[in-house]
Amino acid sequence: MPWVIRDVVHDINKAVGKRWQGLDALLPEPSALPEGCMPPLVAAGKDGRPDGLAVCRHEHVPADSLAQTWSAATKFALTMRLREPDTLAAADDLLGQWRDHLVGLPEAKADDTAAVVTWPSRDVSGVLALLRHCLQPLTVIAARPAGRPVPSHGRPADLVIRQAGPGDLDAVTELDMGVVRFDAHFGAAIQRPATSELIRASSRTALERRPDWTWLATKRGRPVGLALVEPPDEATWITGMTRPGRTAYLPSMFLAPQERGTGTGAALVRGVHDALDARGIDLTLLHYALLNPLSAPFWHRMGYRPLWSIWEARPASTLR
Repeated sequence: MPWVIRDVVHDINKAVGKRWQGLDALLPEPSALPEGCMPPLVAAGKDGRPDGLAVCRHEHVPADSLAQTWSAATKFALTMRLREPDTLAAADDLLGQWRDHLVGLPEAKADDTAAVVTWPSRDVSGVLALLRHCLQPLTVIAARPAGRPVPSHGRPADLVIRQAGPGDLDAVTELDMGVVRFDAHFGAAIQRPATSELIRASSRTALERRPDWTWLATKRGRPVGLALVEPPDEATWITGMTRPGRTAYLPSMFLAPQERGTGTGAALVRGVHDALDARGIDLTLLHYALLNPLSAPFWHRMGYRPLWSIWEARPASTLR
């Protein structure tokens, strides 16, 4: 990146960091802009200095990767850095330039594609620009700082919460698939031909390598709930989305439909977070589908709140 651009990025990032901290103390310091498919897009300000920069990255998710269950096969991701407190005009400008860029890409016209913007949830000033360009919020990255209380609604008398082991592979796989099947209704998951086997392989690895980070809720010996956590050393792929600290990631939690509303889910999550707090975890992150009518109310009761919102246009050619 030429030195002039580096200086502009440094200047804008300094302003963005100050703005983000005023919006949400859990947001990180802005990182360096990633390498993109072309030079950064620039939104010019009234005084001649850039009001914003953006980088477009193309990501082709392998078919044999579990990540393709949670996204389109090809993603065009835009990373924006916007200087001013009112981001609407600069965001609108950059999104328009991005649309013009994608129009010229034959691969962006395919069905299994998405144009993706990850946006701070509390940065409301640019939301109308995202909507104007036909992006819609599909998923949320939510955060729970250590020590936040999980409400108790009574614990079913026959409920047992325990750590899972390799012998629980079938149960863990089936409960984890429950997340995929349900979130597929809202576009947050796409059940691929290989999804079931990939979930089973991922579950086997988790149970063998870190069984003390997977919990089952059982009734009369029958598994009815699952909570799976990635410890800090395996969650580094997402920890840059928040302030420094010991951060874990909760990739999966599922409750059998007949158990919803019984207090089983709250008891399971309370047990998990008691363990995470005791292990010195400062912050736990998770994704939930914004349109899922169960997820947002549940996770908010469990002490989580939105940190980032992930906006998408699917396929990418629907970006306007």
